[in-house]
Order: sequence, then C-alpha cells, then structure tokens
Amino acid sequence: MSGCSKRCKLGFVKFAQTIFKLITGTLSKDKIEDELEMTMVCHRPEGLEQLEAQTNFTKRELQVLYRGFKNECPSGMVNEETFKQIYAQFFPHGDASTYAHYLFHAFDTTQTGSVKFEDFVTALSILLRGTVHEKLRWTFNLYDINKDGYINKEEMMDIVKAIYDMMGKYTYPVLKEDTPRQHVDVFFQKMDKNKDGIVTLDEFLESCQEDDNIMRSLQLFQNVM
Repeated sequence: MSGCSKRCKLGFVKFAQTIFKLITGTLSKDKIEDELEMTMVCHRPEGLEQLEAQTNFTKRELQVLYRGFKNECPSGMVNEETFKQIYAQFFPHGDASTYAHYLFHAFDTTQTGSVKFEDFVTALSILLRGTVHEKLRWTFNLYDINKDGYINKEEMMDIVKAIYDMMGKYTYPVLKEDTPRQHVDVFFQKMDKNKDGIVTLDEFLESCQEDDNIMRSLQLFQNVM
C-alpha cells in the first residue's frame, strides 16, 4: 500500500468517526466549532449552498464532513478497496468485504468505481435524517443489485447473508447456516404480493410500512451503515 493510500485509509477512519458522532447526536454545536478550528487547511466544496438545500445537514455540518473527507482523501474520491478496509476495522469479528462491496456500489450512483463527496453526503443525509419513505427507497436500491428495478430472492439473499457474515459469530452465537435463507424466505413471501418471483418498489414500500417485523428487520441495515 502506498503512503498516500495508507494515509487516506487511516484518515478516512477518522472521518467515519465524525459520521458516527452525527449518527449518535454527540457532535454538538460546540464540537462542530472545535472540529472546524482543528482543520488547518480551508476547503470549500463547490455548490455548498446547493448541498445544504438538497440534504438535511446544516452548513456547519457539511463543512466538517467535507474537510474531513478532503483533507484525508485529497483526490476527493474514495475507491472500493478503501471502503472495504474501513468496514473491516469496524467489524473485526466478521467478514465485511461483501457487504462493503454492495454498499459501495449503492453509494456509487454513477458507477464510476469511486464515490465523490457529493454522492456520499447525499446518501448519508437520507440514511441518517431522511423520511421513512426516502430510507426505504434507498434500501430498495441497495437490494436491487443488478439495478433492473426489481428485487429477486437471490439478490435479497446475497445482501442478507453479507450482513450476517459481517456481524460475525460473536453477534450471532447460535446462528445456523440456513438462518439467512429462512429469513429471506419469510420476508420475500410477504413482499412478493402477486407471487411473480420479483419484488417491485411499490411492493417493497407497501410491505415494509404495513409489517412491523419487516421494518424492524430493516433497521439492522441502518445500524451497520
């Protein structure tokens, strides 16, 4: 690993910790000011006002996020390998590589092989502060691996298994090998209302919002984002 890549990896972990503070609500107004003061290089993303209008972050929060992103990854982009390395550190007892792969491609909306700050923060805004409908639409896109507008059972199985693999044996001490498959069978049957073997966005939204068990299960995704 080159010095630049290593610095980007280590620095982006610090950036991920700032995101965690946003998730938990521990990044207070005073703390935001401290984060800004600690940043020696002044960075300003193009279209900051536009991002503020398009996301649920304040101008100050966007500045903190952008400076952390840009200072540690000067190219302004994160590739999939770095993304996987970050998740491996946060989930040391499991294999996070497959889930990180799927998540990265959900963030990489233009399918360029890299995630820009604008794409990252837009998705982050939805996942942390979006409406239930917005979060569910984004989650549907994650499960729709081949981006054909539908979710089939194998796609759902791939994502669910990746989440179980990432959480590891310490999180699921009595996990049986066929647990992911059983989990998917139950929920896919509920979602596929017309029994045509695929789940549309409308079916997904309706099923999730009418079934508390499905909604609670999907919270797992948000917890491991």
